[in-house]
Amino acid sequence: MMSTYPESVNRRDTNSVKWDVGKDELPMTIADMDFKTSPAIIQAMQDKLQLGAFGYEEIPDEYFNAVADWYEQRHGFRPQTDWMIFTTGVVPAISSAVRRLTSIGDNVLVQAPVYNIFYNSIVNSGRHVLSSDLFYDDQTHSYSVDWQDLESKLADPLTNLMILCNPHNPMGIIWTRDQLIRLAKLCNHYHVTIFSDEIHGDFTFNQTGYVPMFSLPLDLIQNVEVAVSPSKTFNVAALHAATVIVPNANLRAQVSRGLNSEELAEPNLMAIPGTIAAYEDGALWLDRVLATIQANRQLVNDFVQEQLAGWVTVVPGEATYLLWLDVSKLTNDSTKLAAFIRKQTGLILSAGAIYGGNGKSFLRMNVACSDKTVLTGLDRLARGITEWQNQ
Repeated sequence: MMSTYPESVNRRDTNSVKWDVGKDELPMTIADMDFKTSPAIIQAMQDKLQLGAFGYEEIPDEYFNAVADWYEQRHGFRPQTDWMIFTTGVVPAISSAVRRLTSIGDNVLVQAPVYNIFYNSIVNSGRHVLSSDLFYDDQTHSYSVDWQDLESKLADPLTNLMILCNPHNPMGIIWTRDQLIRLAKLCNHYHVTIFSDEIHGDFTFNQTGYVPMFSLPLDLIQNVEVAVSPSKTFNVAALHAATVIVPNANLRAQVSRGLNSEELAEPNLMAIPGTIAAYEDGALWLDRVLATIQANRQLVNDFVQEQLAGWVTVVPGEATYLLWLDVSKLTNDSTKLAAFIRKQTGLILSAGAIYGGNGKSFLRMNVACSDKTVLTGLDRLARGITEWQNQ
């Protein structure tokens, strides 16, 4: 009988970016999981290896149908397969969109604190980051959109693209359908294209899941480009597979030319069989992973409330396996705090400052690991905070 829990693996000395750390250090940082991926994916990859022929390949209809089936079954809306373009990753697709849909010197709008690589994609392309920072209520520990500020920045003639994080990393916000509709209407009014990064969409812990941007009424998504991928969901970032979904045919042609000209549409050896197997046969595996992550999220919440309540607050999010920890009662320099905790205990957390906005008062913790690892990390966190206060 298959275990209720996903299998955790030892990733030290495996060229893992996350686990390339000191012997006694514990990384709870980079957004990948410590779980072995779905057996169906492994089998599909083994079958591919057995064939022994590794030449150039096309993207079969089966790939796009698998993506469409997944979103229909898991998220209640079936995107049309002719809206879809294969690409080698969400981040390369974002960078391509920035280069193809804006001009040097233009603004690209984000909502900070937000995934830090967005900034790289913008700045490295010679564009300007323009943030409409999310408003933080330090009494309820919740974030909300400053709609007046957002509209004023969308209205700037140099703002031609907005990168949306849906659900939002690092806070785990699930945007409502009403919020997305309001945003789409604003962007339509000011002729701003939306790139919606939905890579965390399968990690939701509310009753209704998240709302794919491409599921909005068709007239609202003519300036929308959505990127989805199995990489986070099934812990297969090395497959380099993602799908860009663009309902508008003219925009889709422009996006497709960009992705092809930048050599982002050539699948690697395992991308197609791995993705098809993930979406066709990975659902039960994912359900076990979600249950484990939910339990880990609760472990952190309970521990912080019982032992660190005077100093740390877990911001209540409903998505992702990343927790956003408010440490403002300890410091307004979380970079220094994160470095101190690492030096004193070996626990490595992401300093919130890299995400912009008010992130300098936050830490990000990845709980996509065994409960034993989570408990070890929490013990180290408590020790580090105690020593920080006593220094």
